[in-house]
Amino acid sequence: MKAIIAVPATLALVYRAYSHKSLTPLGILTAALTAAAHAVHPWNLPFVLLCVFFLAGTRATKVKADVKAGLTLSSQSGGGGEGPRTHVQVLANSLMASILSLLHAYQLQQRREAIVAHGEVPQGSFCYAWGGDLLVVGIIANYAAVCADTFSSELGILSRSEPRLITSLTLRKVPRGTNGGVTVWGLVAGLLGSMIIVAASLMFLPLCGEDTKGKMGGGDSWTMNQKATLAWGLCIWGALGSVLDSFLGGWFQKSVRDVRSGKIVEGDGGVRVLTAEPEHAHERHDKVTTDVKAKLLHGEGTQAVEKQSTGSADSSSSKDPYDPKDKHRISHFGDLKPTRVAESGFDLLDNNDVNFLMAFTMSIGGMVLAGWYWGVPLENILKA
Repeated sequence: MKAIIAVPATLALVYRAYSHKSLTPLGILTAALTAAAHAVHPWNLPFVLLCVFFLAGTRATKVKADVKAGLTLSSQSGGGGEGPRTHVQVLANSLMASILSLLHAYQLQQRREAIVAHGEVPQGSFCYAWGGDLLVVGIIANYAAVCADTFSSELGILSRSEPRLITSLTLRKVPRGTNGGVTVWGLVAGLLGSMIIVAASLMFLPLCGEDTKGKMGGGDSWTMNQKATLAWGLCIWGALGSVLDSFLGGWFQKSVRDVRSGKIVEGDGGVRVLTAEPEHAHERHDKVTTDVKAKLLHGEGTQAVEKQSTGSADSSSSKDPYDPKDKHRISHFGDLKPTRVAESGFDLLDNNDVNFLMAFTMSIGGMVLAGWYWGVPLENILKA
């Protein structure tokens, strides 16, 4: 991509992220470096997809943000929502695409050098033929999947129907914001997000045509049937990314529910949410009971017992169980019951891990599927 376009566009994105507080300072720096990695590619496609995903994703996040903030709780404060995205979240969504973009840029450069080595003069840039480079499919699949997941999460939570846990055999109803919880509207929103990316891809993907024959990398013109096959295949594949993310989240990411409100607690920056295990509450109960018995045995009477009970209740109610600065914060509301319990999933991955695993799987899977359909061996992925 030409620097005269990439530099101003990157600065504009950085300013927008800063002014709208959609990214943390380190997140902005990471996004700028990611944009640079995409701009290295001679085509406009990778950079455009990054911009479209960022703009569409942040817009989806802003839709009824005040309503969504009341549907879940934040692990650090009362209101829900994720807040500004961090550098880890930026990498979880775009790292795979960055790697594939750099690899494909290197691949195109090797082809250009090979043509020069044969004494020929390169004309223009390589066009994309039917059955072309699989790395390009991986780039588009990455952004189609992460955009579908973003739309599904940010818009699906607004569905009037309660989400159902996709990993449950009975598809039981779960609180809004539960990892693995899906709604019909969420699935439709995911397809919409995927279609936005694919539409941008068809606009900026340099497809081979009549005007490219005889030029560097020129091939047969795409037919309408071939374009439709590529478009719908990527749209559906991207939408399936949000479904895969739901399965991964439902299996490997613990969803934490606030006992008092019944709402899901979200970790800031997509990190894990701490829970208070029931056995800890039992241990505290046993300690209180032991202290009371000790006072009775030492002859302090019922007044001491009442004072002990009242003091425990007062100390419990005066502390904020969500105060992150209090390293000795209590794990109950005064009734010796945990304030947060696991709603579903195993505590193996956090939200960022799940997002990256999904993006990686959909990128690689898209290349494998396209290679099978086109009859292109996978060993040709990096062939110059």
